Amino acid sequence: MKDEKDYTLLGGLTLAYIGDAVYEVYIRDFLIRSGQTRPNQLHRMATHYVSAKAQHYLIELMQAENILTETELSMYKRGRNAKSHTGAKNTSVAIYRSSTGFEALMGYLHMTEQKERMEELIQWSIERIGEKNAKQSKK
Repeated sequence: MKDEKDYTLLGGLTLAYIGDAVYEVYIRDFLIRSGQTRPNQLHRMATHYVSAKAQHYLIELMQAENILTETELSMYKRGRNAKSHTGAKNTSVAIYRSSTGFEALMGYLHMTEQKERMEELIQWSIERIGEKNAKQSKK
């Protein structure tokens, strides 16, 4: 039976809710497949990819490199502009909201079954974080 719901109508926080989980599963999968097996180390490494600061960095880079479609940018903004009742824990409100937008974009791609595009952006994100970490470890 085909799902007839229009997931483009979901609110930004709902999209971010599922996007956060989906993105984290892809990151955990990537880390384990790349040879990381110690839980403590896995968690620490995952934060390089899934933290609010990392997601803010990635979405800013996506915009700077103009790789998002108009619809994707709109879904990011829907999440970014959503009024959340929880606050930023270890970062500024602006960075927290930006990362919520990143998660909303992932949630939108997941819920609209654009798996290939979502995986393309996640792979792009993994590569950019890898490049950033390599630069920082050289310092």
